[in-house]
Amino acid sequence: MMKNKQDDFSIFQKKMAVRFFGSALLSVGIVIALYLFFWKGRFGDWIVSLLEFVGKMDHEQAFMIYHYGFRRYREIFFAVAIVAIFLILLLFLFRWLTNYFREINSGIDSLFSEEDRKIRLSPEMLPFEYKLNTVKQSLRQQKEATALAERRKDELVMYLAHDIRTPLTSVIGYLSLLEETPHMAKEAQAKNIHIALNKACRLNRMVDEFFEITRYHSKQIRLEKQKVDLYYMMIQLRDEFLPLFSLRDNTVSLELNENMTIYADPEKIARVFGNILKNASAYSYPNTTILVSAVQSEQHIAISFQNKGKTIPSEKLAALFDKFSRLDEARISDTGGTGLGLAIAKEIVLLHGGTIEAHSENETVTFTVQLPIS
Repeated sequence: MMKNKQDDFSIFQKKMAVRFFGSALLSVGIVIALYLFFWKGRFGDWIVSLLEFVGKMDHEQAFMIYHYGFRRYREIFFAVAIVAIFLILLLFLFRWLTNYFREINSGIDSLFSEEDRKIRLSPEMLPFEYKLNTVKQSLRQQKEATALAERRKDELVMYLAHDIRTPLTSVIGYLSLLEETPHMAKEAQAKNIHIALNKACRLNRMVDEFFEITRYHSKQIRLEKQKVDLYYMMIQLRDEFLPLFSLRDNTVSLELNENMTIYADPEKIARVFGNILKNASAYSYPNTTILVSAVQSEQHIAISFQNKGKTIPSEKLAALFDKFSRLDEARISDTGGTGLGLAIAKEIVLLHGGTIEAHSENETVTFTVQLPIS
């Protein structure tokens, strides 16, 4: 099995081996050279000549100093020379290894640098360079993810405050009108109470859905999966939302196998399909058909919801499943939506181990939910 270059330490190992074996061979060579120089060479003659020249001595005096000062202790000088050589070589090896540690230490310091440039080490340290750059990239991604999460949290608070304030302001307005006009006609009074109640109910539903999606996001919801008759569930949902579809003269057409089943939490997966159908109803052209179809493969089943409506720009498609995402503020207000339906649907699908995506072109919008069969 071939190693990836990023995981191949052989170059570094070879260089280490060459350095150590080279140092060992050099040490042996120097020891042999010293031995030949001290015992087999003309070391004594050189010392005597040096003493004669430097000390202005005659040959006999120089020889006596050499004999009693050097020759009798040449074993000691030889041993000291060997030790010195080994220490010098070890010092060079230590400095060589220290340079590598300095490189690695510099690379570790660069992990927390704001600079985008890659960490560069010696060629033989490519595996270390690759791993350090991988860690640096991971740290940068985590930092960006944290910053994004903070921004989204701030946006969530802002959206929530806005969405709560809007119906709350309406409720306060209608109640204030009732208080300021005690002699209002009963018909007008009943109408204003009804509107205020609807606004209050929408506010209550929004708060409930906000807490619900928070629970899904924090994985506090447990699924109770079982075998679900997909065709029967779609018929139930179609009949349940019939009054909603009739408001715009829309119809629902089911094109899926009557024997098709899925393994899911029936209550929660029905919530997913219901939210998608409500969204399709809100944004469909009047007098059009919402088509529901399903295709099954060996491991997954894909359920598609297709409706005719305005083409959604590609830059807005990805944001459809964000909390409080809206395509048309007025339409949401008219239908009583909270902007959390698709976000909740996404969390439920992810909890089932599936995916949900949207596609839009040529005034056709398609939502596809893909779920594992088991």
